[in-house]
Amino acid sequence: MKITTNSIEGVYIIEPKVFGDERGYFMESYSKSALAELGIENNFVQDNEAFSTKGVLRGLHYQCGIHAQAKLVRVIQGEVLDVIVDIRPESKTFGQHFTVRLSADNKKQLLVPRGMAHGYIVLSDTAIFAYKCDNGYHKDAEGGLLYNDPQLGIDWILDPATFKISDKDVIQPKLGDHRPIDL
Repeated sequence: MKITTNSIEGVYIIEPKVFGDERGYFMESYSKSALAELGIENNFVQDNEAFSTKGVLRGLHYQCGIHAQAKLVRVIQGEVLDVIVDIRPESKTFGQHFTVRLSADNKKQLLVPRGMAHGYIVLSDTAIFAYKCDNGYHKDAEGGLLYNDPQLGIDWILDPATFKISDKDVIQPKLGDHRPIDL
């Protein structure tokens, strides 16, 4: 398992070892002990999966307070641009975002720590997005950021005219007007 860090503390790209031959491939998609050896000790309690078509943009979402969630995300089929925004008030990277392409081909995973707004857009015709959470979902604890907030400056790659976005996500607040994460 290869772990790569970036400029936002606690965010890791995880690349599993893939063993392939003429029959296909095998990989260990999750190993609590392997991550613990690297100092990553999340206790994941829930798995989620979403199927979407090209241009579907989901996010930017987060859970507040005692319901905050860390996530381990990956793509089983297709390709997405995965995006996180640091909304931890005391973080030196508050308001900064990070993007990575996750796909069935590259098999990369992204560890999203608590205190991040998270979202993705589907780049392929279809995609199956799967993720583990270290806390259950609570509607009363949800928060979000507006995906096209100019202050964030996120390049979602696709033409905005082709985006498919929920009614909830087009009215999310901008950074600074958002609900505090209260970790």
